Amino acid sequence: MSESETTTSMVPVLAFFLVPTVMLFVGFVLFPYPPPLLATQFSYVPLFLGLILLGVGFLWKEKNIGSSLKVAGWVLFAAFWSTMPSFLYLSEDGDIFNAAVCVIGVYVLVYVAYHEWLSRKRDEHPIALNWIAGATFLAGIIYFTFEIGVPALKDWFIEIVAAQTTDLLHLLGVPAMRYNAVIVYNNVPISIIFACTAIQSMVLFVGMIGAISQAKPRQKALGLLATVIPIYFLNLIRNAGVVIMVGNGWVSFDIAHNVIGKTGSLLALILLLFITFKIVPELYDEILGIVTLPKRNGPLEQFFARLLGKKHDAHR
Repeated sequence: MSESETTTSMVPVLAFFLVPTVMLFVGFVLFPYPPPLLATQFSYVPLFLGLILLGVGFLWKEKNIGSSLKVAGWVLFAAFWSTMPSFLYLSEDGDIFNAAVCVIGVYVLVYVAYHEWLSRKRDEHPIALNWIAGATFLAGIIYFTFEIGVPALKDWFIEIVAAQTTDLLHLLGVPAMRYNAVIVYNNVPISIIFACTAIQSMVLFVGMIGAISQAKPRQKALGLLATVIPIYFLNLIRNAGVVIMVGNGWVSFDIAHNVIGKTGSLLALILLLFITFKIVPELYDEILGIVTLPKRNGPLEQFFARLLGKKHDAHR
């Protein structure tokens, strides 16, 4: 490889490390906790603009233009998440896990943007890359419209879940009382917040299934019925279980919610994902396509191969 080729191949490598690192540094400096209202509102610009660009790029017929739009969309979406680590850590009493996932996620989003750049450079466009853009657009636009765009809709949904959780407790013979979005049992109050509605899990499946271009409408409908409805009702059971465990003093709220509840939710989602593979097998192919992106062996992958002393075959 000539010196000019080596220099050229190092540009995307440097960009991969530099862009998200700068984003995270700027996000840490400009978005302290609690973030000023103006800063919070400003962060919504890259969020929604990024999602819109991903959606337009997903639908754009000319693939190279679509890839360019998605590169910009992923970078802007990453810029939004670069403002969130401090908030996730400090607002959740020092929860290092969610903050660390957010930091890693910024690099992952930039990595996907890098692969869209590689698609345009090589004029080859893996279906899975377009799928993940469409899935992110669908899931993101639904979730953030609920959370940010229409606060009244979010509050309504929270109260519906709180009311139905209380109804389930009454069916189980538990004399809990509800005050708006707060459920009280044995004088122990449990607040139902937006995360307690399972909206994240539901929109995740809506996005993943809805963005599959190869699946038939009937498959998609069955896939959504087999996931969204069970997730909603299983979440009511989880909420009720947390109220019972904490109200009876069996375990602390942290154990009931963050350990037992989240572990149960994760296992249920994995089971539902495998069920979805049976109904919509194309989903498995799309996920596999994302997992195998490193096999495209672009400049970044070649750099890591050299760093680790591994042999690699240049893309032909």
